[in-house]
Amino acid sequence: MILTVTPNAALDVTYRVARLEQGGSTRVTAVDERAGGKGVNVSRVLQGLGVDTAVSGFAGGATGRAVRTDLIVADLPDAMVGIRAETRRTVAVVDEGAGTTSVLLEPGPEVAATEWAELVVRFTGLVRSAKAVVLSGSLPPGLPVDAYATLVRIGRAHDRPVVLDTDGEPLLAALQERPTLVKPNVEELLAATGETDPRAAISALRAAGAQSVVASMGEDGLIAVAPGEAWQAGPPSRVAGNPTGAGDAAVAALAAGLAAGTPWPRMVRRAVALSAASVAAPLAGSYDAELYGRLCRRVVARPFAT
Repeated sequence: MILTVTPNAALDVTYRVARLEQGGSTRVTAVDERAGGKGVNVSRVLQGLGVDTAVSGFAGGATGRAVRTDLIVADLPDAMVGIRAETRRTVAVVDEGAGTTSVLLEPGPEVAATEWAELVVRFTGLVRSAKAVVLSGSLPPGLPVDAYATLVRIGRAHDRPVVLDTDGEPLLAALQERPTLVKPNVEELLAATGETDPRAAISALRAAGAQSVVASMGEDGLIAVAPGEAWQAGPPSRVAGNPTGAGDAAVAALAAGLAAGTPWPRMVRRAVALSAASVAAPLAGSYDAELYGRLCRRVVARPFAT
């Protein structure tokens, strides 16, 4: 089982429109609501890959109940901690005419110290049966900036691979606990380190404690630097669609690879293929299985010197 933790889980609302009229009225052609947040998306992709997974984090209020109901519908094991405050929503507007997606992110709920303590206890119990752990997304108000550092420390104490996908101060605070892998996108990578070159920024994160770093480079794919090796891979051509969950799909492939002991070149190829295949799917947390299969055969991982 791969355990995902999404402290700032959400109810994802996706609107599809033929053309978004800026400053005017736009008729919605389709709407979808389902449990979301980065870790939830990772678990959905893992489930699609046939990998056992469980979902943890916080859920509260009517929106939180909707999130947990959808987890049941999706057959995703619910290990969420209930809170008093209302779970947030995110709204994605997919403009099919322009081929773009705009995302509105509500602030997260205020989490009490007792609720955070409950999550730590639950996480400690669950990690014992996990093959890998994924910690994803922003921290909601009320959590300490070193919340991820605490969870990384627990995961590493149980000798579990820990994948961390966050940014800013929570990322920097967690590095001292030596997460197995951190996966920022290129903007987050440069912002966290103050560097202007992605490879120099990766070196800075590794010097600060990250054992491995995989950076999402958008349409150019991924750069991965691990102990003793470095790889770069990208899709053979641009994939049109909704890129909202592409990074989460890459994290799912990386976590599954770490849990299975997959060699880095194959793991990077699969992460690129799955990320691109998720762009072709309508909703974050899903992917085009046929396209994924084709891309797995076509993506090439190339070594480079660090």
